[in-house]
Amino acid sequence: MAEMTVDVVAVEERLWSGAATLVTAQTTEGEIGVMAGHEPVLGQLVEGGVVSIKTADGERIVLAVHGGFLSVTATTVTVLAESADLVDSIDVEAAKAVLAESRDEAEIAVAKGRLRAVERA
Repeated sequence: MAEMTVDVVAVEERLWSGAATLVTAQTTEGEIGVMAGHEPVLGQLVEGGVVSIKTADGERIVLAVHGGFLSVTATTVTVLAESADLVDSIDVEAAKAVLAESRDEAEIAVAKGRLRAVERA
């Protein structure tokens, strides 16, 4: 299967980089799936969204992504997120506590995105 280079970058760190066969992401226009050879596109990522990557080795990487952009060319996908969390680093209990206690819409969106990412992993 054809491969593409994928980079997931948050404001201050590169979260993941490597070869992949499929990337799915939630954009403001809907969910998009990208494979090598895809037409160029630029998409705005939703707040509290999920990005999933199927690596060239068959591994599945899932991230909670909070805003930003998805840039696609025929050979690359770049996720430029305002902030993002690899599913392995998400504290589920803390996210649930935010949902139960917070009134801040931005905090709630981030917590919901984290829980969605854990469910998809």
